[in-house]
Amino acid sequence: MSLPFAQIDKSTGRVIGSTRYMNIEKTHHRVEIGSTWIGLEWQRTAVNTEAKYLLMQHAFETLGCMRVELKTDSLNARSRAAILRIGAKEEGIFRNHMITSSGRVRHTVYFSVVDSEWPEVQARLERKLNSRDVAG
Repeated sequence: MSLPFAQIDKSTGRVIGSTRYMNIEKTHHRVEIGSTWIGLEWQRTAVNTEAKYLLMQHAFETLGCMRVELKTDSLNARSRAAILRIGAKEEGIFRNHMITSSGRVRHTVYFSVVDSEWPEVQARLERKLNSRDVAG
C-alpha cells in the first residue's frame, strides 16, 4: 500500500514533484518515504527538505510511527547525500536487492529515523528551513 503526495508550487499551481508513504506497516508502526522525484528547477531547494519534514512530522506525531525508512540505489550518490542531510542514519546495503528495468542488479542502501531521534532531526530540519540552508 502507498499514499502519494503531489508537490505543488503555490505561486504557479504547477506540479513540481511527488513523494509518497510506502510499505506502510501499521502493526510494526513504521512507514517508508520514497518514490520521490523533484523537477530539475526545484532540486537543491527547500522543496525536498520541507516535504520530508512534513511527512516525518505526520508519521511520528500523528501516526505514532516508531520508524521512518528511506532507501535508494547504491549508485545514486545525490540521493544518498540528500537523505543523510535530512538527518537519517545509514543502516546498510541490501546487496543484489532487485533487478532494475534495464536489467542491472541494484544494491539498495537503507536509512532510517527512529522515534527517539525525531526531536533532534526535527530541530535540524526546522533550522534548515528557517535559514533556507537546505543544500548543506
